[in-house]
Amino acid sequence: MNTMQLQESIRDINLNYLMLAQQMIKENKAAAIFRLGISRDLVDMLSNLAPTQIIKMSASNMLLCRFRFDEQLLLNMVTDHNQGRLMSNAHAAILMSAQPVEELA
Repeated sequence: MNTMQLQESIRDINLNYLMLAQQMIKENKAAAIFRLGISRDLVDMLSNLAPTQIIKMSASNMLLCRFRFDEQLLLNMVTDHNQGRLMSNAHAAILMSAQPVEELA
């Protein structure tokens, strides 16, 4: 994958993430805060972005979303394919809900 393809892929991910985030916020603000792992202030800002602003933000060469499984324990719980998968996913969601949300600097 060359640099141009990489930047195009990042742009696509950013655009999809921002559009999904806005849709989630529109449908259920509290659930969006939990699922996206972002602050209420950031949720308010994202919900007020105009389409042109979303396009400009998505053009960044950095990913706007963050991989939330920072701990091996959480990653193992979500990827575990044993019988207790539902329980593992529920436990992972509980652990993730205790993590602090991202704040705007």
